[in-house]
Amino acid sequence: MEYQYPIDIDWSTEEIVDAIAFFEAVEQAYEKGIERDMLMTKYRRFKEIVPSIAGEKTICKEFEEVSGYSSYRVIQAAKAGASGDRIKL
Repeated sequence: MEYQYPIDIDWSTEEIVDAIAFFEAVEQAYEKGIERDMLMTKYRRFKEIVPSIAGEKTICKEFEEVSGYSSYRVIQAAKAGASGDRIKL
């Protein structure tokens, strides 16, 4: 895909890399599926970077606008699943 990931200029390089890894996991859930536990690990790290619900909604909405992929739907599917499940939308 040819688009830019939403990032905050105040994030460190490590935080940018980890946030992008989360968005790539969301993409993977749509395109070929991803292990639930791996996705949730990336999501928990993303929540350390963006702890507020409002901040998460803003960044995930920006991501959905450029990619067409809903982080919210992926995380809801992961939360409904069990350890060892594969998430595929």
